Amino acid sequence: MQAEQLEILGFIRRFPPFNSLADEVLASIAQQVEIAYYRAGTVILNYGDLVHDLYLIRSGAVEMHRRSGELHNRLSEGSLFGQMGLLMNNKVRMSATALEDTLVYCLPEAVFNALYEGHESFADYVEVEDKARLRQAVSRQEGGDELLTSTVRELISREPVTIALSATVLEAAQKMTAEGVSSILVLSDPEQNDSLAGILTDRDLRARVLAVGLSADTGVAEVMSADVLALESGQFVFEAMLMMLRYNLHHLPILHKGKPLGVIALSDVMRHESRNNLFVVRHIFKAQNTEELAAIADDVKACFVRMVNEDANSQMIGTAMAGIGRSFKQRLLELAEQELGPPPVPYCFLALGSMARDEQLIVTDQDNAIILDNRYDAAAHGAYFADLSKRVCDGLALCGYSYCTGGIMATNVQWQKTRSQWEQCFSDWIANPNPQSLLNSSIFFDLDGVYGETQWADQLNALISRQAQRSPRFLACMARNALGRTPPLGFFKEFVMEQDGKHNNSINLKRRGTAPLADLIRVHALAVGSKAHNSFDRLNDVIESNILPKGRGPDLRDAMEFIATVRIRHQAFDLEAGNEPDNNIEPENLSDFERRNLKDAFQILSHAQKFMKFRYQPNRS
Repeated sequence: MQAEQLEILGFIRRFPPFNSLADEVLASIAQQVEIAYYRAGTVILNYGDLVHDLYLIRSGAVEMHRRSGELHNRLSEGSLFGQMGLLMNNKVRMSATALEDTLVYCLPEAVFNALYEGHESFADYVEVEDKARLRQAVSRQEGGDELLTSTVRELISREPVTIALSATVLEAAQKMTAEGVSSILVLSDPEQNDSLAGILTDRDLRARVLAVGLSADTGVAEVMSADVLALESGQFVFEAMLMMLRYNLHHLPILHKGKPLGVIALSDVMRHESRNNLFVVRHIFKAQNTEELAAIADDVKACFVRMVNEDANSQMIGTAMAGIGRSFKQRLLELAEQELGPPPVPYCFLALGSMARDEQLIVTDQDNAIILDNRYDAAAHGAYFADLSKRVCDGLALCGYSYCTGGIMATNVQWQKTRSQWEQCFSDWIANPNPQSLLNSSIFFDLDGVYGETQWADQLNALISRQAQRSPRFLACMARNALGRTPPLGFFKEFVMEQDGKHNNSINLKRRGTAPLADLIRVHALAVGSKAHNSFDRLNDVIESNILPKGRGPDLRDAMEFIATVRIRHQAFDLEAGNEPDNNIEPENLSDFERRNLKDAFQILSHAQKFMKFRYQPNRS
C-alpha cells in the first residue's frame, strides 16, 4: 500500500461509520478513494444534481443548505455528505458549498453500495441525520438495571382490593381473606374507584383491633391509616424502595392520575431488587449524629459510580442522588430538633436548584432556604432557627454538600421568610424583573419542600406557575437572561474551550450544556403553567402544549440526556481513578462517539436558544 493510501487508511479508521469496519475492509476502501480539493466559496454539490460519490471531509469546512436556501448544517473534519442523494435515486437533496479551502475524500458509488449492503452498522449510520443519530445514541444508553429503570406499575400483579369507608373491620377482614391479600384500600366512593381515604393492613387488624379488644362492628375509619403515602404509577421502583425504607412502610398504594391502581408490598420491591440497592438511605436515618452521617459520604460516591456502571440514565441517577440529598437534610433536621427541642412555630425547609429538580449529581453545593409560619417573631424565635439552620448547613458541608458561595442557604437571614413574605417576594420578582430578581428567580423557582410543612412549598409553586404564566414581560426577561450561557460551539461547529485558568482548554458541561438547557426548559414550562420540577417532566408538559416547532421537544430531551450522561460518566471515571470529580472535560478525553454526538446536542441547544429569543419578546402578549 502506498504512503498516500496509508494516510487515508489512518484517517478514515478514526471516524464513524468506518471505525466499526474490519481492517481488510478499510484497506480496500483506502485503495479506491479519490481526493478532491475545493477553494473557499466553491459549490461542491447543487440541489437536484446527480451524485455518484460519498464525500468525507479531510480538512476544511462545508455548509449544507436546504432547497429553500436555509442553512441546514456546517460540517467539519470527519463529517460525511452526499449519502442521502446516493440513497435517493442519486439526486442531491441539499447543496454543499466549501466554507473554507477544503480537502475531501470521495468514495465511489460502487464502494458505498457494497458497504451499505454488506455492513449493517454502516447502513444504520448513513441512513440517519444528526438529530436522529443523537436519538440513537441516547436510546443505546437507556436500559440498565431494572431497579433503576423500571416503574412501579410493573410490580402490580392485580387490581386493588377496596372497601367503602362506611364498612366494618369484620367486612374488611372477610374481604381480605377471600381475596388473599394482606392490605385493603379504603375509598370514600368505591363505585368511582376514587378518593383514597386510607389503608388497612393485617398488622392494623392485629394491633389496633384484636390486641385492644375492639368489636368486629368497629368501623374501618376508626382503625385505618388515614394519612396515606402513595406513588404515581410512572415513578420508579427505587423511589418506592426509598419511600418504604424512609417511612418504614410495608404496603404502598400506587395511583394513576390520582386513582388507585394497585398496592405493592416491600417484599415485591425486594424480590425485584436483586444485584442493586440504595440502602444508603437506611444508613442515613439510622445515624445518631453528624459524624456518623459524614461517614456515609463515601457510600454515596460508591452508589453513584455503581449506578453509572449499570447504565442508569441521567434521570434515574439525578432522582436517586437528589433523594439521598433530601435524606441527609431530613435526618440533620431531626437530629437538630432532638437537641434544640420542638420548633417554636411551624416551618418548611426547602431544597433549591438541582436537588429540587431531581437532577443532582456527585459534584454539587447546597442551595436551601426556609419558610416560617406567619406568626414568626424574629426577636422571640430567631435564635432557634438560626441555630437550626447552622446545624443543618454545617452538617451538609461535612457530608459532601459544600457551602453555596452565593449565600443561598437557610443560614442567611435574607432567605428566612414567613409564608406571606415569600409570596410577596415572588410576586415582586415576577412583577418587577431586574437582573438580581431574575437571577434569584432562576434559583428559587426550582423549589421543593423536604421537611416540615411541605405543603407550603406546593402552594408557593402554584403561585409561581399562576403568576408567571400571566406575565409576558417577566417571561421575556427570563428568556433573555437564559441566553447568557451559550453552547461551546464555534462558527464551524468546533468546540470552544473555557479559558479560566485551572480548567483551561476544557469544556464545562454544566455551565455550557445542562444548565442552559434547564434554564431554557424552565422558561417554556413557566409559559405553559407547568407545575413539574424535573426538566424532563417539564419538557413533557411543554411538548403537550405544542408551543415548540414540530420535533424540537424530543430533540431537546435527547440533547439533555446525552450531555448529562457524558458529564455523569466522566465524574464517575474521576472517582474510580481517585481524582476529584468536576464538570469539566477535555475534548481529547472524549471518544469519537461522544465528540460527534455532543456536537449534535450542542447544535440542538443553539437552535433552541434562537427560537426562544424569537418567541419571548417584551412587546408580545
